[in-house]
Amino acid sequence: MNNTLLRKTTVDNSYVNQQLQQLREQHQYRQIPFLDHEGRYVTLHGQRLLNLSGNDYLGISYRQDWQQAFLQQCSTLLPFSSTSSRLLTGNFPIYEQLESAISTAFQRESCLLLNSGYHANIGILPALVDKNTLILADKFVHASLIDGIRLAAVDFIRYRHNDYAHLEALLAENSHYERIIIVTESVFSMDGDHADLSQLVTLKKHYPQVLLYVDEAHAIGVYGDNGLGLAEAQQCIADIDLLVGTFGKAMASIGAYVLCSQPLRQLLVNKMRPLIFSTTLPPFNIAWTYFVFQRLAQLKQQRTRLAQTSAFFRQQLSELFQVPMPSESCIVPYILGDNEKVIKLAQRLQQSGYYCLPIRPPTVPVGTARIRFSLNADVQLTELEQLLDVLKTI
Repeated sequence: MNNTLLRKTTVDNSYVNQQLQQLREQHQYRQIPFLDHEGRYVTLHGQRLLNLSGNDYLGISYRQDWQQAFLQQCSTLLPFSSTSSRLLTGNFPIYEQLESAISTAFQRESCLLLNSGYHANIGILPALVDKNTLILADKFVHASLIDGIRLAAVDFIRYRHNDYAHLEALLAENSHYERIIIVTESVFSMDGDHADLSQLVTLKKHYPQVLLYVDEAHAIGVYGDNGLGLAEAQQCIADIDLLVGTFGKAMASIGAYVLCSQPLRQLLVNKMRPLIFSTTLPPFNIAWTYFVFQRLAQLKQQRTRLAQTSAFFRQQLSELFQVPMPSESCIVPYILGDNEKVIKLAQRLQQSGYYCLPIRPPTVPVGTARIRFSLNADVQLTELEQLLDVLKTI
């Protein structure tokens, strides 16, 4: 019995090893790093490195004062598991309290909590479409949205990145569809540039059958007077039909939300497969998210500092190396193009004390491999100046 199993495994591995070898030859082979974390730093192979690859934009994940205050606030210990989906026995009062707090802060009709941004993006679109639906998605939307579009199994077209003239032409050409959903990120995860949400809202209003879906994963916490995202900063929260955000980046927690109308929420509750068929997040985690969300408005100083240091680094990097700089955010890509070159640069930067990672296809288009510098509010200008000095010597 055991020998038979071993023989089968050997046959399977020949294919697997071939695939792995191809990835190595293409310089697209990846491994999970073994890291220890200490505030803004990580330790890799015994070396302490400044973390410039995370999404902890406000530095909340290592705020011990908040962690201690949260634990003291939990007078009644919350369960560490929900043990089922919310539609079975997995619903607790803290979920509805957080949903109410979010919908109130955004002044929207309803909010629905989800397990992750990936769950949101692969689940919402398939739940809302039928054969008379067309999806128009920005060319650079996240892989999770592409997966959601594929699962929706309806007609779709990807408009040129942030090209609203192209989008408008597609809307005019396809106005015969009963429903059209425009899909975009607000802050794009790899280039760090912004969508013009106000312009998208204006376009949407010309076509009564259009819904606007905006993913604020990299904007929530970072933008707006109250940290509610780019939609708050651009003053168009009320006009976005499906406003999605995540808790696992600037908010240093886990999970996601969608803000929408009450009828849309009820349709998602009834048809969204990742919600229906997944055990929901532990109440303890939801309580931590609630704790953080209540304090987002207090972090104006951190948002201002992050904006200032990011602007400095974008400008210096672009001028120093004469590289294209699409970014308008704390996500700052240094685009080299070649996979092998970007891997070697990442290795050199790590040797110099900076935890920076190579971003290669299929995460980004072929020929646009890059280092994706991801800043947080606690990174100092002097540290960025030192990093620029290191880059000059490599």
